[in-house]
Amino acid sequence: MKNSPVERRANRSITRRSLLQRASCVIAAAAFPRSIVLAAESVSPVTAKLSTYMSEARDRALPEDVIAKTKEHLLDTIAAMISGSQLPPGRAAIEFARSYGGEKISTVAASHILCGPIEAALANAVLAHSDETDDSHAPSQSHPGCAVVPAALAVGEKFGVTGTQLVRAVALGYDIGPRINMTFGAVDLQGLGHKSTHSMAGVFGAAAAAGCAANLNPQQMRWLLDYSAQQCSGILAWQRDTEHIEKSFVFAGMPARSGTTAALLVQSGWTGVADIFSGPDNFLVAFAPRAQAVPDPAGLIDQLGERYEVTRTNIKKWTVGSPIQAPLDALENLRKRHPFDSDHVQQLIVRLATLEAKTVNNREMPDICLQHMMAVMLLDKTASFQAAHDKPRMQDPAILRQRAKIQLIADEELQQRLPRREAVVEITLTDGTHLTERVEAVRGTAENPMTRDEVVAKSRDLIAPVLGDATCANLIQKVLGLEDVKDIRELRPLLSAESS
Repeated sequence: MKNSPVERRANRSITRRSLLQRASCVIAAAAFPRSIVLAAESVSPVTAKLSTYMSEARDRALPEDVIAKTKEHLLDTIAAMISGSQLPPGRAAIEFARSYGGEKISTVAASHILCGPIEAALANAVLAHSDETDDSHAPSQSHPGCAVVPAALAVGEKFGVTGTQLVRAVALGYDIGPRINMTFGAVDLQGLGHKSTHSMAGVFGAAAAAGCAANLNPQQMRWLLDYSAQQCSGILAWQRDTEHIEKSFVFAGMPARSGTTAALLVQSGWTGVADIFSGPDNFLVAFAPRAQAVPDPAGLIDQLGERYEVTRTNIKKWTVGSPIQAPLDALENLRKRHPFDSDHVQQLIVRLATLEAKTVNNREMPDICLQHMMAVMLLDKTASFQAAHDKPRMQDPAILRQRAKIQLIADEELQQRLPRREAVVEITLTDGTHLTERVEAVRGTAENPMTRDEVVAKSRDLIAPVLGDATCANLIQKVLGLEDVKDIRELRPLLSAESS
């Protein structure tokens, strides 16, 4: 049945009204930037607080002890980058940067290469974790510095930030990345979820630092977190890598690259999901181990601005894997109290947490092989950077004789103490003397920190052989005096190697 003339006039009126209403909506939307329209999307209180804190970090003064600690971690990571240039992962990273190119914006350490910030972040991060020299954060089972510092440096160079802003960006990266893992429960995330906690904390930490250097606002920080979540990756298969190259990528190169990418995408105008930590299919739901409930997002802002995670991050005294730090400390402590030579040792037992023992048990690489490094310590009475990377020495008959005395025991009681990395070393001497040492606070941890002089001495030992004594001294002075640096590009000539 056809509509009556009255009904047809009414329908035309409704159609015209609908068109006018739609046109009004289009005009209104065009009158406001897309960022303002999308900002009206629902955002949880946790994400709102987190993103605001991140955006304000560039202008927020830090406590003096946090500034001092952050500069020490910056120096320690730069030293790891420079010394890493002499190792296979570092050489591969420099060659990648040289061949892949990109716009000449950011510095690749220990080389004369300038390239795009994304490529520089990746290369410098691999340099930083070319071995086991870089820092570690036990509560989150992560290595923050090797991803955070390269991202902050690369983006900081692009925008010419001050030394003060660089310090604040790095401190922010340490605050954000580890809190991601701690919200899940880092040990379960790795043990039950088969995820690489190192890459998860790394990508969010690198993104936060890069976003701070790029001066992102709160809304942009929320999109930054979104793109970080979308790029979050890494599985425990890295433990099967026998050359440390894939491990360097998973721990450092990949998260630094991804975090830098997230910051530059958003800074260039990209938009995304307003709150990746709440709503359907959010990050916490997607990454929670199957055996666990979805984590409480409140952990992301737990004591934010009160507890600075950089102050809880360990600087390694020994340039070896984190689980080996405590056993080396224990052996050194025993020798100080009761001097003995390697020939006097009949048996040496090391007890470690089950998960830690698995990581360092008879590995092919010297710096993460507990039995080898303890044998080195018995013979050399120290564990130098050179010794930790002398792979041929693993077949030295003198080393093998000492190694035969060493037994590693996975200890369930110590497993329950994680994330504290404790160890017990028991030594039986040939005269029947029995010595025991339990290390509960490794040298370089928050409970037993290294002094500024110790950090400088470690950095000098790593930097000087590559860059020379004079450049090394100037670089150390510049990093520890970053508050006086007006543009971090001033670091560029001090990071370059004379031969590359």
